[in-house]
Amino acid sequence: MSAALERLTPFLFELRFEDLPKPVVAQAERCLIDLLGTAAAGTLTPASQIARDFSAAFLAAGAGTSGANLLFDGRRCSAVGASLAGGITIDAIDAHDGHRLVKGHVGCAVLPALLALIQDLVVTPTGREFLTLLVQGYEIGTRAGIAQHASTCDFHSSGSWNSITCAALGARLMHLGNQKLRHALGIAEYYGPRSPMMRMVAHPTMVKDGSGWGAMVGVSAAYLARQGFSGAPATIMESQEAASLWEDLGVRWRIREQYFKPYPVCRWAHAAIDAALDLKQRHALTPQQIERVEIRTFAAAVALGSQVPADTDAAQYSTAFPVAAALAHGQVGTEEITGRGLTDPLTAALQKRIVLVEHGPYSNVFPAERWAEVVVSTTDGRRLASDPATPRGDPESPLRTDELRSKYRALASTSLEAGRMTRIEDAVFRLADETGGLCEILQELVRPPDGQSRLS
Repeated sequence: MSAALERLTPFLFELRFEDLPKPVVAQAERCLIDLLGTAAAGTLTPASQIARDFSAAFLAAGAGTSGANLLFDGRRCSAVGASLAGGITIDAIDAHDGHRLVKGHVGCAVLPALLALIQDLVVTPTGREFLTLLVQGYEIGTRAGIAQHASTCDFHSSGSWNSITCAALGARLMHLGNQKLRHALGIAEYYGPRSPMMRMVAHPTMVKDGSGWGAMVGVSAAYLARQGFSGAPATIMESQEAASLWEDLGVRWRIREQYFKPYPVCRWAHAAIDAALDLKQRHALTPQQIERVEIRTFAAAVALGSQVPADTDAAQYSTAFPVAAALAHGQVGTEEITGRGLTDPLTAALQKRIVLVEHGPYSNVFPAERWAEVVVSTTDGRRLASDPATPRGDPESPLRTDELRSKYRALASTSLEAGRMTRIEDAVFRLADETGGLCEILQELVRPPDGQSRLS
């Protein structure tokens, strides 16, 4: 057994809530409320509706299985189908947490996989046990993502390495033991969706970050391993090159390194949005005063481009569009990236005045750092330059818990009635109590959304 697996095995099978430092528990609560708000908003998107219809129709629960209710839907299907649809639902609104070095998202796959497995296996973890599982997912997933990026020159989707994360959690819940855990990880890595992310960046569509497919593959891998299916060794776990990343498992808590987004768009655009909003507020800029906007940022943010979005997926994977919306309306929320926001005349006019410029020093420090600066030329001849900006919500400038709770309410209110929204929020922050359980929150999560409108 490799050194990484020797480190992973006790961490996965023996970690208990009492082993978690208080700041780690608090961060797990923050991650969970952020994911649930994003999921509630994502439910109203066409991508989520299609994925849930697909899972209900084609990935039904088989004979002898309990199955799982789809997240914010109520229909029952297999755990595999619920994982797929849940991941796609959260991914449909790009507001969920992430980690800079993985260039993607852990919780987006972990949460739906956990909810699906718990239902199908008919296990009833306490609130504390559920938070422990969530922390394990973030710790394993973050390291798996960093290891994979270090092992290949291609930029693959989050689903590719999250498949391993979800397989590991399935192994814990199924009590698979060391050998079958190793096979589950190997199956998950081998079949994980190594989607070429920069192709999606160039052509934004519903495929997004592959998180639903990663969750589905990981859950499938655990079930296959339980049945005796064998897998090749997972290189991002067992190679010598990756070994050092796993040495501090259970010592360095990577969940505390996650960022939280104030805006529901790709993280690469956030530094430019912050810089633009700062200029707008400092100089009381109106759209009519803006003649030209230059955004200097790193190459990946420039690659997001300045195309006029035809749908919410393209709006979320753009740098110019959300910056234009920020300058037009002083905010970037779901209203700006869906529905009428996509054809807002003020945003459209400003987007035509935006120029993206790669700045070499900013590209050189990506992905560990994401920088941008914005220069606005006004109609009266002024040249207004922002300070170099990094995104709010990073570990160095975290969003406060009350800000995250407000964000949750703003997102969840798009599809949930106020009472249900509050019950979920309260339940999340009671999970760490000795009397807190998962049942009260689970019954709220597996019912259909209350809203009937769609985010397009």
